[in-house]
Amino acid sequence: MRKRLWLGGATLAAMLTALAPAGAAAQAPALQITPLKPLPPAGRFDAAVFAGAARVQPKVVAWRRDIHQHPELGNREFRTADLAAAHLRKLGFEVRTGVAKTGVVGVLKGGRPGGVVALRADMDALPVAEQTGAPYASKATAEYNGQTVPVMHACGHDAHVAILMGAAEVLAGMRDQIPGTVVVMFQPAEEGPPPGEDGGASLMVREGAMQNPKPGAVFGLHVAPGPAGALFWRPGPMMAADDAFEIKLQGRQTHGANPWSGIDIVSMAAEIVQAFNQIAARQLKVTRSPTILTVASIHGGLRYNIIPEDLTMVGTLRSFDPEVRKEAIAKAEKAVAGIAERYGGGGKIVWGPATPVTLNDPDLTARMKPTLVRAARGLVKDDIDFITGAEDFSFYQQQAPGLFYDLGIGNPPGPNHSPMFNVMDESVLEVGVRAQALTALDYLYSVAVAR
Repeated sequence: MRKRLWLGGATLAAMLTALAPAGAAAQAPALQITPLKPLPPAGRFDAAVFAGAARVQPKVVAWRRDIHQHPELGNREFRTADLAAAHLRKLGFEVRTGVAKTGVVGVLKGGRPGGVVALRADMDALPVAEQTGAPYASKATAEYNGQTVPVMHACGHDAHVAILMGAAEVLAGMRDQIPGTVVVMFQPAEEGPPPGEDGGASLMVREGAMQNPKPGAVFGLHVAPGPAGALFWRPGPMMAADDAFEIKLQGRQTHGANPWSGIDIVSMAAEIVQAFNQIAARQLKVTRSPTILTVASIHGGLRYNIIPEDLTMVGTLRSFDPEVRKEAIAKAEKAVAGIAERYGGGGKIVWGPATPVTLNDPDLTARMKPTLVRAARGLVKDDIDFITGAEDFSFYQQQAPGLFYDLGIGNPPGPNHSPMFNVMDESVLEVGVRAQALTALDYLYSVAVAR
């Protein structure tokens, strides 16, 4: 789950241990889910998948703890990729490695003809100093932005990899029953590649992860705070589009005691922050879809009594509607230009890397709801609120209809990206394996029947 970090310089190491305060997760309203009853009738693959997921569960827990203890940053997931690739080869998958730097793509051809489906897991960790106290806690370090930093699986990607490895084993054991082909994708750099590098889902797509064979649908999951073993999602837009931006302001340096003698770009920056808040709250139709325009960091100046000549502001636009996104971008650009001109200075907003909205295909989502209900034994919710975090799974959804859903892990002391984040109840990993395997099988069977 992407929450972009614009960090560098001497402040980085100090910030890594305080990305979120302990107990932050408890401040958010707990997700309430009432199990659905009665459950849909058992599917043709349920018995085999439930039994297979139970058998592989001890391995999945062991894999997850091992990966958690050996986290790797984006585009550097060498050990994790080797682990996944070796497992797939042992199971009889056709395996491609080195996709989008360290990505792994496995292809399992079923015993019966049919369509193609893809399952995805992300592999990368974050520059965070773990504080969970778990016996398998990470002590790893790596280089990030020119510094040696602690590394932690603070967003659950260790669980995602282990779950997909487990689902691959279950599916390989049912190969003769599969009506089609299953593609599994282990993706690097979901949190974003290192500065100056390319990576993530967009590069996986460009390097052919969704081709030869081309999936007719793609599924993915993400662990998140919530009732243990629950699956929750929403049709249509689920997670926000993410547009990073940078604003470069130019003024005229002057003494802090005489701001009229120069151009006060600090005040200029303050007005831009207020203008952005007004755009999101007062100039966009808030009843259409949520939109967030945030200045997250401001850099400029060296002394308390000198107004600097240059100043940089960085932040993010989060949106769910393409037309509202265009409107927000236009209004932000107009605000920056107008405020800078009024002060007599210069200013321009430059939009950086963009991640599309995570859009669950409505037809596919409706078709697969009974599958997820059975996988979670009725503990599901299909109308959750919009999630303003972003996910580059959206790039796969631009290639094929897709469904992305969350798996509840209990309520850890800290949220995703916190040094306290952890999978509180590892029994949920079995639910994840069931969900991944069943969505693939039920989708392929529905395609075969339709033919």
